[in-house]
Amino acid sequence: MAQVWISAAGLCGATIIGSVLGFLIKGLSHKWNDTILGYCAGIMLAAATLGLIVPAFEQGEQWWLVVAGVMAGAFFLNVLDLVTPHLHHITGLDAEEHRHNASLNRILLFVMAIALHKLPEGMAAGVSLSDVVATNWTVSLGIAIQNVPEGMVVIAPLLLAGVKPMRTFVISVAIGLLEVVGVWLGFALGSASQALLPVMLGFAGGAMLYVTSDEMIPETHAHGYQKQATYALLLGFMSLVLIEKFFE
Repeated sequence: MAQVWISAAGLCGATIIGSVLGFLIKGLSHKWNDTILGYCAGIMLAAATLGLIVPAFEQGEQWWLVVAGVMAGAFFLNVLDLVTPHLHHITGLDAEEHRHNASLNRILLFVMAIALHKLPEGMAAGVSLSDVVATNWTVSLGIAIQNVPEGMVVIAPLLLAGVKPMRTFVISVAIGLLEVVGVWLGFALGSASQALLPVMLGFAGGAMLYVTSDEMIPETHAHGYQKQATYALLLGFMSLVLIEKFFE
């Protein structure tokens, strides 16, 4: 149980750290924003494959359950996208987008989109910790690293909408706490049945792959800095590979 609490606190804490940085850094250029997000996308890809999908195949011989879990996880995030706005081009960096997204209701929808993605991210970390063979920190660490810039993204739109700084910070903390709920939910589901564990690992991996492909990578290629973002993605992927080797 201690490992689950550590993971939950780490994910929530990374989001809060990102929020604090969001108050301090309000004018990050597209070039640096896309590079950082590219690095985070590489980390997410490595965490989904090495930390979730590969271990899922190692849990049993019924490979089709893992494949079904991956597709189900992606479909689950796809359904969420039908009821929440995409993160594409509403990161709060463009002045013209500030004008188009000036209403508080639209800003809150944007914040809700990020919040809803926090739950499956937390579940991914929780499921990875439910492996009775060994504690897997790869997924938790990968998500925690990418939570920092994601926490920064929440701050600027709320401040521009006129929300008071203190209330903005409370909202960001509440979003981080959603991930704590996700960690415990994922851990409970993964621990409930050893037979369900490969499916749950695949489900969490598919959800992370969907977010990376549908949200993060397109955002890094939208402003003309795709080469830097691509190399940053490769660096992020290899960083987590090396981290996993360190934890072996």
